[in-house]
Amino acid sequence: MALRLVPSARQSVNTFVRAMSGGFGDGAGKGGGSGGSIRDAGGAFGKMEAAREDEYFYKKQKEQLEELKAHLQQEIEHHEKQVENHKAILERHRERIREVEDSQKKTL
Repeated sequence: MALRLVPSARQSVNTFVRAMSGGFGDGAGKGGGSGGSIRDAGGAFGKMEAAREDEYFYKKQKEQLEELKAHLQQEIEHHEKQVENHKAILERHRERIREVEDSQKKTL
């Protein structure tokens, strides 16, 4: 019986916290804590500042993802070149084996 009460207690706490938290830029302690004097005051300027922050982090994340994509593309190109080099080396070794086998046949 006690085990059944624990999940319901968790749900009521989560609901209570959700009901108390305000939107970003609505004042101190809302949406993750104090964000400076403008955000502490709340109102339109606080919301505008929160929107600017969100936009900054969105652009920063987008920039980082583009850099990651470019880096991964460079890695792919590097590994493709390595594959081509290894194929050429394998072919040279196979040719060398054929030459050795041909020379063995001639001596026998």
